[in-house]
Amino acid sequence: SDLQKQEERGELLQPLIFVLLVLCSILLYFKVSLMDPGFVKPEEEEGEDKGQGVVIPQIPGDVKLRRCGYCLVQQPMRARHCQLCQHCVRRYDHHCPWLENCVGERNHPLFIVYLSVQLVVLLWGGHVAWSGLYFEQSWEWLQHNVFLLASFLLIFIFTIVVLLLLASHLYLISCNTTTWEFMSHHRISYLRHSELENPFDQGIILNIWRFFC
Repeated sequence: SDLQKQEERGELLQPLIFVLLVLCSILLYFKVSLMDPGFVKPEEEEGEDKGQGVVIPQIPGDVKLRRCGYCLVQQPMRARHCQLCQHCVRRYDHHCPWLENCVGERNHPLFIVYLSVQLVVLLWGGHVAWSGLYFEQSWEWLQHNVFLLASFLLIFIFTIVVLLLLASHLYLISCNTTTWEFMSHHRISYLRHSELENPFDQGIILNIWRFFC
């Protein structure tokens, strides 16, 4: 049959990989949006936050951990209260409206993987949409291809958004800072009173290693 011939020629491999990538991006979306981003539990003690001991000594001693005025838990270093989630989140980065969840210590690496897979899917989809366009200067051609043109434009916009978002997050990861710390540096006590601009920076390689591993 034609299907068997296409399979023998390897023509079904690329569509299969594309479908698997789409399914992977959907699963990652639900995983990141539904998982605990690193909520601070009331029963946790301030010293339980793993890995913080490496960077805390660089922060001035007069900066004390404070108790959250909303959920009344003692906030670990780099945690912040999210009023939308009604929880304090460890290593808070931002609250993502597309995920309806915070991006924090636990789901931030998966969030980066999700953006990467989504970018590959969008680039691939954009290539397929572009390859199906054969431009002709006629109203009839435009009527028959308006949906394809709209799809390509939509894919192009989303590709730019995801690319910029991924690039900005990778830059912040390489500096060992978060979106919240980058945007609100002057308002955060442990950064405002620090002699270093970023007391958590340990070099690009070590920053990336500690984030993903």
